[in-house]
Amino acid sequence: MQIRNPANGQVFEEIREDTRDSVSRKFAAAKAAQKDWKRVPVAERIATMVRFRDLVNAKKEDLAKVLTSEMGKPISQARNEIGAVQARLDFFVDHVAKTIAEELVAEGPTEERIAHEPLGVVANISAWNYPWFVGTNVYAPALLTGNAVLYKPSEFSSLTGLRIAALLHEAGVPEDVFVPVIGEGNIGAALLNERIDGVFFTGSYPTGKRIAETVAGRMIRVGLELGGKDPTYVAEDVDVAAAAAGLADGAFYNTGQSCCSVERIYVHERIYAAFLEAFCATVDGFVIGDPMDDKTYIGPLTREPQLTVLSAQVKDAEMKGARLLRGGHEIRKPGYWFEPTVLADTDARMMVMRDESFGPIIGIQPVSGDAEAIAMMNDTEYGLTAGVYTRDAARARKILDEVDAGTAYWNCCDRVSPRLPWSGRHHSGMGSTLSIAGIQAFVQPKGLHLRA
Repeated sequence: MQIRNPANGQVFEEIREDTRDSVSRKFAAAKAAQKDWKRVPVAERIATMVRFRDLVNAKKEDLAKVLTSEMGKPISQARNEIGAVQARLDFFVDHVAKTIAEELVAEGPTEERIAHEPLGVVANISAWNYPWFVGTNVYAPALLTGNAVLYKPSEFSSLTGLRIAALLHEAGVPEDVFVPVIGEGNIGAALLNERIDGVFFTGSYPTGKRIAETVAGRMIRVGLELGGKDPTYVAEDVDVAAAAAGLADGAFYNTGQSCCSVERIYVHERIYAAFLEAFCATVDGFVIGDPMDDKTYIGPLTREPQLTVLSAQVKDAEMKGARLLRGGHEIRKPGYWFEPTVLADTDARMMVMRDESFGPIIGIQPVSGDAEAIAMMNDTEYGLTAGVYTRDAARARKILDEVDAGTAYWNCCDRVSPRLPWSGRHHSGMGSTLSIAGIQAFVQPKGLHLRA
């Protein structure tokens, strides 16, 4: 498999792909190894994950360069991602023992207890846009709770996936307990053909739907972290400059390639013109350039076909009456580059306000007030995140209580915490990662009736 640098389109490394036969062999080895791994005391599994955390921190700079080379994330943002993994690992390490401890729920002639057992062998089909974040959400709690993991990184972040595997093995996770599986979509499909005990996927709704349909009859645990078309409402009482700066970052960080990027903005008509001016001023300050340069904020797109998607959204919006305030075009140089793009006067008829963009583009629409904003935010097939900017706490809670999304933000955006569940609604997925719920996802309860 050829690994291309999206900043210039050039192949810079080749790695060996798996085959259907090698996937089957890896599954069989993991199935056997998991029986021993689940018997390892949880304290020892925790110690292994602590060693992994320390190795990642020690090698952060090298790991960041690998990530930037293969998916184009600006180097400062790559460091941020790897550095922030520490908090996720800390959370899982600190909470796993209590979460999966056996519970005594009744005493008497028959003692009643609840045990929490690992699922077995789980497939972790991970994403390229935040391979450290979204991978850690799955493999860390899965391993800590006694599962074996067949880890398929995206073909656009395979080198990072192999580095993760090497560091886990160096930390003490047996090689047959955490097994990297390398390849494109056909290899992910091969994983689903094995008798896995759970599948956890991060990616697009169409692929997630196919995965759910493929395994539905087998009644195994399924976790799907899918896309979003995440809205934010800006009320008339805000500090306009601060709100614009925060939302521009929320829309364009990681070159807009985030599941929880701000993808739709609704602004109260009283401050609409001022907000557009402040938003564009922030975007004008973004540095576009070499992703290995510390000053770069906007890098290349990871996938060349997304250039066509973004161009089509711009054309559609302009045809339907939107104003193009900034950008709107490919940047003509080697690699996969698109200008930071701001569209004003958008509406729900436009692709940019309905279809996931996954790139440096935003649509901004005026609204008359809270009721219209809520209606517009809920007018979507997705339900990942939604936010509101206002000075009024009670008003914010009222609005957020009416928004149908798994995560809600007040005066912030594009934020993830290991202490809070990360879950989508509707086409944004099913199940939860992170928080206590993200540990419980990898165990199954067993009721024990014990009589002496």
